[in-house]
Amino acid sequence: MAVISESEKKITSNRAGSDASGTAKKTVYHTKDLNLWYGEGHALKNINLEINENEVTAIIGPSGCGKSTYIKTLNRMVELVPSVRISGEILYREQNILDKDYKVEDLRTRVGMVFQKPNPFPKSIYDNIAYGPRIHGIRNKKVLDEIVEQSLRGAAIWDEVKDRLNQNAYGLSGGQQQRLCIARCLAIEPDVILMDEPTSALDPISTLKVEELVQELKKDFSIIIVTHNMQQAARISDKTAFFLNGEVVEFADTNKIFSNPSDQRTEDYITGRFG
Repeated sequence: MAVISESEKKITSNRAGSDASGTAKKTVYHTKDLNLWYGEGHALKNINLEINENEVTAIIGPSGCGKSTYIKTLNRMVELVPSVRISGEILYREQNILDKDYKVEDLRTRVGMVFQKPNPFPKSIYDNIAYGPRIHGIRNKKVLDEIVEQSLRGAAIWDEVKDRLNQNAYGLSGGQQQRLCIARCLAIEPDVILMDEPTSALDPISTLKVEELVQELKKDFSIIIVTHNMQQAARISDKTAFFLNGEVVEFADTNKIFSNPSDQRTEDYITGRFG
């Protein structure tokens, strides 16, 4: 396909499926017959997806197709919209997070989120990272220091900020702020990281750093990323789901989606015929 280079196809062909030992990966999320309405508007229609642990799953599709709505169901942020109504099941580690007795606080401890625009708190770099652990009752300064350093290292920004931890996070560049937000997410030791177009507001160099970071993080986390950038999906994801008009048109290994899609609509989208 013209949309990605031969080298990018080669990279994606080495991903997907089983791990290096040939063992099938565990499912971290399984959505079954998921439907969602905003008032009378049917935003998600019979979504059935299985998302594996320690993989990067990309969600692609044109604006308004349900991508962001879908990932916001995975941590139940979508419930903040008063008119929302949901049916079906969302199994996280085999537990239905839509059950009334499933505590949303527990879910969001395990499932972190990084948003489209960097949103650091108006605090110091240190306090941004320590915020979550403090909420969870950690007060020991030595322990907090360790968490802050580990999280910033995990987000590949420690060397850039280690001498300015007490400075306001707003003094960082946009790309640094986004990696700070990823570090803040890592500080609560999540199981899954949701990313809603995390590089759309960044310059190409910062985008590359975040993409490299995502590839490193999947060793320890399961990552679900919404992106409008097809080249980005091809570069960094193991599996790709193509959403259109609230439905999943196709979900497969990324190299298959971009080199041999099963549905004509998928091919039309990734080759730029619409979107």
